[in-house]
Amino acid sequence: MKKLALLSLLVLVAAACASTSSGPSASATLAPSSSQTAAGMVRLTQLADGSVEVKVDLTGVPAGVHGFHIHEKGDCGNDGGAAGMHFNPTTEAHGAPTMPPHHAGDFGNVTANDAGEVHTRFTTRSVTVEAGPNSAVGRAVILHASPDDLVTQPTGNAGARIACGVVTLQ
Repeated sequence: MKKLALLSLLVLVAAACASTSSGPSASATLAPSSSQTAAGMVRLTQLADGSVEVKVDLTGVPAGVHGFHIHEKGDCGNDGGAAGMHFNPTTEAHGAPTMPPHHAGDFGNVTANDAGEVHTRFTTRSVTVEAGPNSAVGRAVILHASPDDLVTQPTGNAGARIACGVVTLQ
């Protein structure tokens, strides 16, 4: 009887793990632009259902709301200017990440608390970690100085690029 109970428990644990399994992971270490202090880590994990979990942990960020995007090029030169425009493989208009249309790289905003920290996570279906036309790997993650208004074309009027990091496979 104990063996049957143990076997049942193992089957349940294996089933639970299978339903939450994940695929490839990638990360970007964000470094501050000139005269800025924002830095930290962004982790992207491809989930079994095809969505991507994005986990953001930043420090040294000015308190308040900041635009947060994947940009088209994996180059943080020129204080993030070399990263180009928002990642937009389907040539959509800029917009809120929860509403069509929007660029694949439109992640909306993140909020820094009074201590200058951002700790958040969200899921998206706009990008992948796996190889393909919507892969975020090899592209830059940019934290902007101002909020993304989610309307202004093509940038959301999010202001200067205050931190940048390139997404690499783990």
